[in-house]
Amino acid sequence: PSTVDRVLATVLFTDIVDSTARAAELGDRRWRELLEQHHRVVREAVERHQGREVDMAGDGVLATFDGPARAIRCAQAIQRGTAPLRVAIRAGVHTGEIERLGDGIAGIAVHVGARVMAAAGPSEVWVSGIVPQLTAGSGIEYEDRGTHELKGVVDEQHLYSVA
Repeated sequence: PSTVDRVLATVLFTDIVDSTARAAELGDRRWRELLEQHHRVVREAVERHQGREVDMAGDGVLATFDGPARAIRCAQAIQRGTAPLRVAIRAGVHTGEIERLGDGIAGIAVHVGARVMAAAGPSEVWVSGIVPQLTAGSGIEYEDRGTHELKGVVDEQHLYSVA
């Protein structure tokens, strides 16, 4: 049997809020140009914060980092960098074991990260409950957002937003 390569990692998911409405408003050509600018901002931020882009599907990114503070700071840089484009970015950060599958990743930690992002509002960075403990001393402050049932995840998760 083949062994699965499991590693501890932080996942970052981002998404352009209300992208379908914005695409309809701009039209195909202008939307494509906006996405190209968005992708450039995202790639520069991921590289600057020493992350690894896993997937840039549609209007968001999935990236991994060796720690949650870098992922949070990357998300904030993406939000600042895309503000001139007049798009709101939501982001979710979670740290857990992932399975590396070639260039891709899998596992429950990936699902949790996606669901944390989905819970965030426009221009917010939300994190799973483990993240504030892991970033103690980083200077990052959080606001308690309570417990949430995340679709497809067995246990309720305590979530925080980055202040």
